[in-house]
Amino acid sequence: MELTESTVADAKSGSTDAVSLVYRVLAPKVLGYLRSRGAEDPEGLTNEVFLAVIPRLTALEGGVAGLRTLVFSVAHARYVDETRRRTRRPVQTAYEQEYDERTTPSAEATAIEQTGSGRMMHWLGQLGEEQRSVIGLRILGDLSLEQTAQVLGKSTGAIKQLQRRGLENLRQLVERDGR
Repeated sequence: MELTESTVADAKSGSTDAVSLVYRVLAPKVLGYLRSRGAEDPEGLTNEVFLAVIPRLTALEGGVAGLRTLVFSVAHARYVDETRRRTRRPVQTAYEQEYDERTTPSAEATAIEQTGSGRMMHWLGQLGEEQRSVIGLRILGDLSLEQTAQVLGKSTGAIKQLQRRGLENLRQLVERDGR
């Protein structure tokens, strides 16, 4: 399922079916981006993103590309806001496994391990903040170099370098772990 220019035009004019399609196509990508960044509540943030985007659709310019840029600009801003809120909260006690009486891992932990995304999240967590942002927006968000540059407020050349270095670092991490 892909977005078309006519779908975006229909969403701008208020078609609930078109807005629903926009959500179904872009929400999983936004969710993936927010998860890759380590958001505490990526599902909740994804909903916040679309609650902020939908009223702005009538003023949208740039068709499908403009919509993607708008959605991921809002997603990035919401993530930054969440990160700032977290730094102002009191420090929470860390989880200590030796005091956990459960004998089997949670269903979520099992599913993440089976899909391999647990390992990928570990590797992404070892990248620098900017590299993680670029890789998340380019790969998970499916944004172009120009759109990613616009979202992050950087030049296209800087985005290319961050992506190249980030992917090289990921390759080295994967090789180091013997996979």
